[in-house]
Amino acid sequence: MGALLMSDVMTPEQRSRTMSHIKGKDTSIEVLLRKALWHKGIRYRKNYKKLPGTPDIAITKYKIAIFCDSEFFHGYNWEIKKQKLGQNRDYWIKKIERNMARDRENDFKLIAMDWVPVHFWGQEIRKQTEECVEAIENLIFELQMMQFDDRIDDVRDCVEDIK
Repeated sequence: MGALLMSDVMTPEQRSRTMSHIKGKDTSIEVLLRKALWHKGIRYRKNYKKLPGTPDIAITKYKIAIFCDSEFFHGYNWEIKKQKLGQNRDYWIKKIERNMARDRENDFKLIAMDWVPVHFWGQEIRKQTEECVEAIENLIFELQMMQFDDRIDDVRDCVEDIK
């Protein structure tokens, strides 16, 4: 059985108006995750323009860049979803695949700057907010342990130099 194409139930004018109202920052998923992190005492910068990709949330103390990705625009389950696109199929495939490539490029740039990029899908944030926060807390703990290990090594080196 062939793939079903999704036909748009809106007129082009309705679709245009709907798409123009999609926000780029302070989306519901960003606000939900930010509030949960703040409640746990995790402080951050929002929409941090100093970093590649302008992370939605940047925990500068630990160099963690968090992106709250909507499923459609960032290509969740893309190989299946792109088969179901109806109207403006070529446009959306090109746009979303470029978004996905840009996400990867920005991740590589962040890693080169010693930042840790983290991506959460919108549905993960909506349905499993606490698990998302726990993942960030675990990452912070791991980064703290790495910093501690580095300090221990520095102390050992100093002791060796004194001997």
